[in-house]
Amino acid sequence: MFELVLHTHAEYVEPISQTLLEELGALSVSVEDANAAMPTEAALFGEPGMRAPEGWPRSALSALFVDEASATDAATLLRAEHPSSFVLKSIHALPDEDWVRLTQSQFAPVEITPQFWIVPSWHEPPAGASLVIRLDPGMAFGTGTHATTRMCLRWIVQHAAARSASWTRVLDYGCGSGILAIGAALHGGRDIDAVDIDPAAIETTRANAKANGVRLNAALPQAAQGAYPLVLANILATPLKLLAPLLCERVAQGGDLVLAGILERQADELARAYASSCDLQVGDTEEGWVLMSARRAR
Repeated sequence: MFELVLHTHAEYVEPISQTLLEELGALSVSVEDANAAMPTEAALFGEPGMRAPEGWPRSALSALFVDEASATDAATLLRAEHPSSFVLKSIHALPDEDWVRLTQSQFAPVEITPQFWIVPSWHEPPAGASLVIRLDPGMAFGTGTHATTRMCLRWIVQHAAARSASWTRVLDYGCGSGILAIGAALHGGRDIDAVDIDPAAIETTRANAKANGVRLNAALPQAAQGAYPLVLANILATPLKLLAPLLCERVAQGGDLVLAGILERQADELARAYASSCDLQVGDTEEGWVLMSARRAR
């Protein structure tokens, strides 16, 4: 395996990547900040519903090829098609790796409580784990490694004994991998709707539910209808604010609304956005993130 590395500006990232993948035989193309680990390193992110930037002002592109000749030819042809648009940094061999084993080694079991764990399929459950969600990294958000996911699952565990009898319907809005819906099902939730705008998330949720022996309905958001005694939404603050009327409407009288994906500094802003219908309170904090919840009056 050979890697071609070049530096370019943000405006050229997409056309060069397309040329490498569609015309020049690259197996993959990755993009990162060419100034990574330097004082000029820049954060790059976007909110759901907004077009994310395609590259850093100074971007490093890495393209993989099966052999040195393919990488060298690609660099030559790329120069002809995109003259003066990039600087070639290197073409070099990569050491042979067991990529599957290397990827798997990065994902270990995640503890929610001493008894409840998220465990990749290639791991044995830890000693003492009496309840396990089997979940492998996939195309959708939610492997249990992020603080917001862990907080939501902890909330489910902490409240299941007292409230799961009332969880006759559960809504996981923005389900990602389906991990919250599965967690609710394993703690007594029934008639579960897991919805997302991303078709890949819907397919991932269905596969994960099947792997865990859980029955749920994974679909697009319009499938969520009526009121639910438990509504979960682990997204981000901006879409959560926009969704405030819809999510509050979906909470049944006496039911619970649980929100995550909120930074500590955004808590007051979210509380104001929901104030007309729900009295949101911070219920958990971890790594600069908060979980907020509210019970709807009967």
